[in-house]
Amino acid sequence: MLVPLIVACALFMENLDGTVISTALPQIARSLDVSPIRLSLAITSYLLSLAIFIPVSGWLADRFGARTIFRSAIVVFTLGSILCGVSTSLVELTASRFLQGVGGAMMVPVGRLVMVRSVNKAELVRAMAYLTAPALLGPVLGPPVGGFLVTYASWRWIFFLNVPIGLIGIVLVSIFIENRKEPDTPPLDRVGFALSGLALAGIMIGCETIGREGVPLPIAAGLLATGFVLGAFYLWHASVREFPILDLRLFRVPTFAIAVGGGMPFRIGVGALPFLLPLMLQVGFGMTAFASGLLTFTAAMGAMFMKLTARPILHRLGFRPVLAANAVLCGAFFVSYGMFQATTPAAVIVALLLAGGFFRSLQFTAINALTFADLDSSRMSRATSLSSTVQQVSLSIGVAVGAGLLHATLAWRAGGAETGLVAADFWPAFVGIGALTAASAFAFACLKPDAGAEVAGRLPAAKTTVPAAAAKQPAAGE
Repeated sequence: MLVPLIVACALFMENLDGTVISTALPQIARSLDVSPIRLSLAITSYLLSLAIFIPVSGWLADRFGARTIFRSAIVVFTLGSILCGVSTSLVELTASRFLQGVGGAMMVPVGRLVMVRSVNKAELVRAMAYLTAPALLGPVLGPPVGGFLVTYASWRWIFFLNVPIGLIGIVLVSIFIENRKEPDTPPLDRVGFALSGLALAGIMIGCETIGREGVPLPIAAGLLATGFVLGAFYLWHASVREFPILDLRLFRVPTFAIAVGGGMPFRIGVGALPFLLPLMLQVGFGMTAFASGLLTFTAAMGAMFMKLTARPILHRLGFRPVLAANAVLCGAFFVSYGMFQATTPAAVIVALLLAGGFFRSLQFTAINALTFADLDSSRMSRATSLSSTVQQVSLSIGVAVGAGLLHATLAWRAGGAETGLVAADFWPAFVGIGALTAASAFAFACLKPDAGAEVAGRLPAAKTTVPAAAAKQPAAGE
């Protein structure tokens, strides 16, 4: 389990950095003598580089070796962090964040590729549990860590904190990770690279700006529309290209299609949570950013407890019942968060956040493991690129959905536009994302009873793995 731990540490660094900057925006704005609204450029530039470079990460790993690309990603991310920390203007910070995003775009999918190639499928669930923790720890640790550093040190330390982690990661990757390459790497799909990058940039930046003050709604909506139109062009391109940069033929594998496509509603709901919950605690209940961050940190503890139990649960019950039932349960937890009030005892909030963190982490672990359950090694790189792209888009859409539900509530409530958000405005948004999360259960219920049996440790490998040749055949009805 050493390789999954090394990868998890790198992904934790990326996930933490992605959320910690939001807490420090007011202090960074004062330091650089710019408006906090203009600092949204530093966030959108990071998203832009993610959108452009995530799709090409799998091809680069096949061409130059997973260790080479993963190590280079850590180097680029660490260098970008240093440049962010020493920035003295908005232009410098924005450019440095873009460079950080290049490293982050490579770290997530290639790190997952390194991990799935380093463990056998019987150990995949346990390995995925280590990768799930940083995805859930980052968003909840970001606010308290950022608040602490900004309050007691300087905003620059939120970037310098990545330097020792990055240096240790570079050494460990060099020693313990094999530099595996694919012998027959197809040529790079340059047209697909351009189309997918522009489409994802429009969708992700549109989702980010649609809930942010200072960005007119028509501009954000225009970005979203442009992204979806270009995405449609990419779908056509991928259908006629022999080796597209994002291989949509992977959706012919049922377990991959349900885990990635069916898991989208779940990830959209989870993507809305880091936006809605701190906003409710701070704006609705009047908590400080540091206090709300400490409170929501309990969700991370639930995620850590799950790490020990995911594999026995899946081994005993299987993927289909766990994923279907747990989706409904996670949706119910989201609804319960909308019932919080300023008078709700802290112990009740902590207990619900703790339990919710546990079951969300279980769902993430199961979905991530099922994604690769029936894929052979030659298609792992394409699968990590495509699944990482869908995940990133889903989480970004979640922010837009959360913001859209809040805007709708304000518009519906008499005088909402004048009075602004109040605590009572949040429960419809939590009910909405809860229903969306629970809806993913319909997709998971379509799984076969023995889906992912090898990964869950329920059947021998030979009975569950889909051969590469079989996966290339069109599905029934195509």
